[in-house]
Amino acid sequence: MLAFLDFEASSLGKRSYPIEVAWVFEDGRSEAHLIRPAPEWTDWDPAAEAIHRIPRAELERDGIAHDIVARRMIEVLSGHDLFASAPSWDGKWLSVLLRGAGLPRHSLRLRDSDEAHRAIAARILSIAQPQGLETAVEDLLAATDRRSIGQVPAHRALADAVAERERWLAIRAAAEAAVAGGSGHG
Repeated sequence: MLAFLDFEASSLGKRSYPIEVAWVFEDGRSEAHLIRPAPEWTDWDPAAEAIHRIPRAELERDGIAHDIVARRMIEVLSGHDLFASAPSWDGKWLSVLLRGAGLPRHSLRLRDSDEAHRAIAARILSIAQPQGLETAVEDLLAATDRRSIGQVPAHRALADAVAERERWLAIRAAAEAAVAGGSGHG
């Protein structure tokens, strides 16, 4: 099953670490966790806090220990296809979290959400339009891209993961409508 995942982090610096993680499966089941930093995780950028609005004191008070969050992720997400809108950043923070818990850093792997979006569009559109499929897929992705109409990320892990799932659902629905309408979209 597909799962869309997002992290918030202490900064965008080299020593940054995850402070919040959330995921939502394609069927809508989701989890979100504030992450209590490991003692050696000291990086903090007030500019990042101004964006995600999660104070470090809140993490220390209400966060779940980083190793418990990492084990929960392995338990729930292993064997599923994991996607993130910024897999290089989210993958970095996933690796920091797993390593901080003493787990292999490649226990879970992220791929780009765009791969999931292209795959669902191509799978559905190929039914009605095997010729010109690549162009039809690109046209459909452009037509359903909310980022192009000014939608900005919430910068909270669950809201951003849910937004990626909603985009995937919108692409699926648009592809199904195109096939049902006989146009193959485009």
